[in-house]
Amino acid sequence: MELIDVVRKLIGPVNPIGETNADDIRFANLKVMGTLVDRLVFGIAEVASNKDRAEFSMKRAGEYANKLMDDLGID
Repeated sequence: MELIDVVRKLIGPVNPIGETNADDIRFANLKVMGTLVDRLVFGIAEVASNKDRAEFSMKRAGEYANKLMDDLGID
């Protein structure tokens, strides 16, 4: 099982189906997923701040994280 499958199983479904009670639960799941994404992106942004470092390993990680942020369209 891949990590994304584990996370989806833990959070639960997020796509609404048009049934109020189920959609209330799915909306709560969506908010949990949004919080998770926000925290993950924040962590990537912290690493991206190393893109101009002189140390090779820090610069490499920073450049990679910065490219991820660019690919996601996040400044």
